[in-house]
Amino acid sequence: MNKKVLILGASSDIGLQTVNRYLKNNWSVVAHFSKNNKELKKIKNKNLEIFKYDFKKINNFEKFIKKSHLFKDITAFISLTGYINSSKFSALTIGNFYDHINVNYLSNIIILKYVLPNMKKKNFGRVLLSSSTGVKFGGGETTILYALTKYMNEFFFSSYKEFYKNNILINTLRIGVTKTKIHLKTKNKNLSKRIKLIPIKRIASINEVVDYIFLYASEKNTLTTNSIIDITGGE
Repeated sequence: MNKKVLILGASSDIGLQTVNRYLKNNWSVVAHFSKNNKELKKIKNKNLEIFKYDFKKINNFEKFIKKSHLFKDITAFISLTGYINSSKFSALTIGNFYDHINVNYLSNIIILKYVLPNMKKKNFGRVLLSSSTGVKFGGGETTILYALTKYMNEFFFSSYKEFYKNNILINTLRIGVTKTKIHLKTKNKNLSKRIKLIPIKRIASINEVVDYIFLYASEKNTLTTNSIIDITGGE
């Protein structure tokens, strides 16, 4: 079987290492980015294809899928999108809400509609959506909509179950604080104070998170489905 993974949010720190992990394991990779593809373009591999799309403009996305060859024969789908508008709650608009839901949630649902039937034909599929430890706490003052729309990815439709018997395993990974640029460089963020809230008293490395992604969204996963997998260090 040809193994082909579609990765949304592939230009992020976690996304880039995820791309490399799958390429290293002889998968074909379709990698999505919304703005910056500088690091993706540095990866020289004939099994890598990249594409740009801004999911805020979700209304045209289905047309894009139908016209593109990139979404054919997908055997694994990983969503690592993570849009955040850092405005305070009192300043949020309806438009801000739509942006979050379109990028962090609806993009996944539209793609699943197209890739699940093909996975069923192949009798193999792995789907891994991403959530955040912030869903446990309702998000912070500037991450309320982010937490809400990530929480949506933890909802499993009953219709998913019809695919499980076809060896299509669908899970959500709830990711904790990780050693990425966004956490290390965020202004006024006291990471030492944040670590004290984590029972294991450290944050995850990017490579650790990628280990879990590959475990649950590849042929290594043979049994886990319909699950929210918590990798937050016990937080």
